[in-house]
Amino acid sequence: MDVYDDLKKGERGAWLSIASYLILAAAKLSIGYLYSSQALLADGLNNGTDVIASAAVLVGLKISQKPPDKDHPYGHFKAEAIAALVASFIIMSVGLQVLFEGFKSIIEPKTESPSLITAWAAIISAAIMYGVYRYNRALTAKINSKALVAAAHDNRSDALVSLGAFAGIAASQFGIAWFDTLTAITIGFIICKTAWDIFKDTAHSLTDGFDDQKLLSFKSTVESTPGVDRIKDIKARYLGSSVLVDVVIEVHAGLNVTESHEITDLVERRMEMEHKISHVHVHIEPS
Repeated sequence: MDVYDDLKKGERGAWLSIASYLILAAAKLSIGYLYSSQALLADGLNNGTDVIASAAVLVGLKISQKPPDKDHPYGHFKAEAIAALVASFIIMSVGLQVLFEGFKSIIEPKTESPSLITAWAAIISAAIMYGVYRYNRALTAKINSKALVAAAHDNRSDALVSLGAFAGIAASQFGIAWFDTLTAITIGFIICKTAWDIFKDTAHSLTDGFDDQKLLSFKSTVESTPGVDRIKDIKARYLGSSVLVDVVIEVHAGLNVTESHEITDLVERRMEMEHKISHVHVHIEPS
């Protein structure tokens, strides 16, 4: 099935994130500690935790590829969404930690400005993470993976965080040492906001929430199918990154079984063609 191939492709994005975070976390924590940058240390701590979040995404993608079994007749696709949920918790925890350290620095302020070397480390990191974000974003557009969407959001957040760290460190070179601490606090809020967005979207999906506008688009496609007199009911939900649609349609009461079945086949083909949805359950009733 194509969905399993897509999940396999998604692993490449997770591995790229893990490798990037490992290298950048080690570099930032070392440079931030040696050259006294609170913002770069916060950024490095963020990347260190992101390794765990990306590993959770990778595990979720691997579990999702397991075929249906006796206990999971619909497959294991929701493991991907659970991985995104786990990633949101991990990201939130580091955001709160960064905020705690930032506010602690206000009570115990630093007077020295970090070295300019830390600014270069931050801007190079921002460029690398933006590149990883673009790669994963392009991949999610092809395979529509919720777990990889969470990873891409995290990548983008990290690029912004590093850019913010660069701004704070650069400002501190002009004698505004406290601006580095202020930037670390801002970084903490950005991390928490990213975690909340991932959690909200994933929780909505896991509780069978669905976008009203997408559902209206599905309804329009079914209604315009030749032979469909009226839609009695339509609903949809996510199964991992796949969409399942259940629709009850009314057709002319004089049609025989074969003719009615041809209409259901046409509905399924149009949903596949126009919305790339292969899981459509059509129930027919006489109008």
